[in-house]
Amino acid sequence: MEYNKKMEVFSNLVKQEKLTILEDKIVPGTLVFESKDPFPGYYSDTPDTNPPIYLYLALDKPYRLEEVLRAVQAIQPKFEEHFDAGKGIATIVNEDIPVIRLRHFGNYDIVAPLQEAFAEYGIGYLKKTRKQGEYEAIIRIVKMLYLKQIEPNIFIDLREDYHGYILIPRYLTWNQFEKITKQVKYNWFGSKFDAAYGSFFHEGKLYEFVRIYSSKLDADYLQDIRNIYLEKLSHPFS
Repeated sequence: MEYNKKMEVFSNLVKQEKLTILEDKIVPGTLVFESKDPFPGYYSDTPDTNPPIYLYLALDKPYRLEEVLRAVQAIQPKFEEHFDAGKGIATIVNEDIPVIRLRHFGNYDIVAPLQEAFAEYGIGYLKKTRKQGEYEAIIRIVKMLYLKQIEPNIFIDLREDYHGYILIPRYLTWNQFEKITKQVKYNWFGSKFDAAYGSFFHEGKLYEFVRIYSSKLDADYLQDIRNIYLEKLSHPFS
């Protein structure tokens, strides 16, 4: 890939979050999950900083990506307040729940109107059957990334603050990624970061990456983290 190149790529991202159920300012009877700490590896070590809030609207069935994107594009001009919406799946225990992820919204008053707007474009919702509590979830998000390559195998996000990406040479299952990331963090003494796993497709090739979330992003910081990942990946593991 060309150095210092800006590019737009289609990606999949996998991460782990703790979800609770949002009770207020939603369409009655629907299930909406709330993640008050979507980057736990970072904000858990920076308690004086408020993390962004992510919501997940639970859907009644899986919808094709173009169905969700078509609805988002139609809805966005109707709202003065900015928001970002994307398609995903939240896995809780062994249940895969199709979701629309909401983020970058100003306040909760927008949630119910957004639910109603999506419903007008054929998006249905899962009825609320879960009790209030905290749920460990694996989140899989399909999204476009707008990247700039700042060094070989190292990228920063042009639209999202604190987001960097380092390429790794092989595919990992979530369990493998989680295990190796724990080893990396055990051997890391720099500024704290949150990590997620993903892949993107560019010019006919699929690339595996680790998303790094930190306010300290620069080429040296990301390269140092990548070097530890590469060292851990060089050893046999299951």
